[in-house]
Amino acid sequence: MSLQSFQLNGKNALVTGSHKGLGAAIAVGLAKAGANVGCHGRDPNPGPACDEVLAAGRRTFYFSGDLADSTVPADLVGKTIAEFGSIDILVNNAGVIRRTPAAEYPMEFWDELMAVNLTAVFRLSQLAGRHMLERGKGGKILNIASLLAFQGGILVPAYAASKGGVAQLTKALANEWASKGINVNAIAPGYMATDNTEMLRNDPVRSRQILDRIPAGRWGAADDITGAAIFLCSSASDYIHGHILAVDGGWLAR
Repeated sequence: MSLQSFQLNGKNALVTGSHKGLGAAIAVGLAKAGANVGCHGRDPNPGPACDEVLAAGRRTFYFSGDLADSTVPADLVGKTIAEFGSIDILVNNAGVIRRTPAAEYPMEFWDELMAVNLTAVFRLSQLAGRHMLERGKGGKILNIASLLAFQGGILVPAYAASKGGVAQLTKALANEWASKGINVNAIAPGYMATDNTEMLRNDPVRSRQILDRIPAGRWGAADDITGAAIFLCSSASDYIHGHILAVDGGWLAR
């Protein structure tokens, strides 16, 4: 194996939830590895990721849409194929989290998280996978799960349930599509310094409890995910199927 195995030259990618945070870092990383990258977010205005993709010499576009809307996945995949001619890499990164005690957890929160974090992941994967199967050239689907695919968390019942579902969906799709040259894997990020964890990082007690358990001794940064994402979207990972890769500073090992 050579370093060329990690290159994505000629590949066309879509990264959901790439307006900022982990998704933006992944989108830029894929572009620097050679891929054209379509970006997506709920914000109507493109974030800096598109500019960085262009600066890397790759093609891009920005699509604004709420994945809680069941029509958006088809529009998003269709836009990618129309712009680039194909979709070779799908990164299902978009997600939401709502923190409330389970006894008071509003059903609208539950419905929203299931729609965005799980149903949209299946629909996007189904549509991209169908395209990959029809082309017969394989492809890569990378889901962003969570440590809560393994653990229950606190005050986040819908998030934990949806991310557990993402992990199982990853395995189910891998079982069907591995023999067709389509790799379906997931990354389970640890405690990352993103908007989703702002409340935890601002709580001195909870933040200290979390840091004390992370062997690396720090919160993760968006760039900590990039290398793993490039690997799982490249030919270097062609024999990896249905795997959930924890990028957690050692949290699960403690």
